[in-house]
Amino acid sequence: MTIRVAWGTGAGPTEMAAYDAALADANLHNYNLVTVSSVIPADADVEAVGTAPDLGPAGNRLTVVQAHANAAGPGQVSAGLAWAESEDGPGLFYEAAGETDSETVAKRVRAGLDAGRDLRDWAFTAETTRTVSTDATPGEYAAAVVVAAYGESEPVL
Repeated sequence: MTIRVAWGTGAGPTEMAAYDAALADANLHNYNLVTVSSVIPADADVEAVGTAPDLGPAGNRLTVVQAHANAAGPGQVSAGLAWAESEDGPGLFYEAAGETDSETVAKRVRAGLDAGRDLRDWAFTAETTRTVSTDATPGEYAAAVVVAAYGESEPVL
């Protein structure tokens, strides 16, 4: 299985509209996202793609780990995801988001990832961090997302 990490930002008149626009920027807006915690399966490959490819028909269920944040303008919003895989295959994602800058979010996801590694007896390899930020202008909402999409989408029923 391939886990694709995609990210985006968006703006809109409501929090949900901004979130939908950020998902559209990542090309993940046409799926029903089902969030899981943070473990990367041993047989998975993780690829940072920026914009997700077509992962199946609109309306399908898509398993994800996601970081997302919304903010009303004026202000800034950031989201971040960090991951590390072990030598034996499994790995971890950690996410953070908020009304702050990318650097602060990156520090928080790396700290979370460090704590998660301390809980496991796995020999981890290199770590990767992806953050995204955007400014919310007065009178609108802004959203930032970083999403790890697990494989292809599946029918809801």
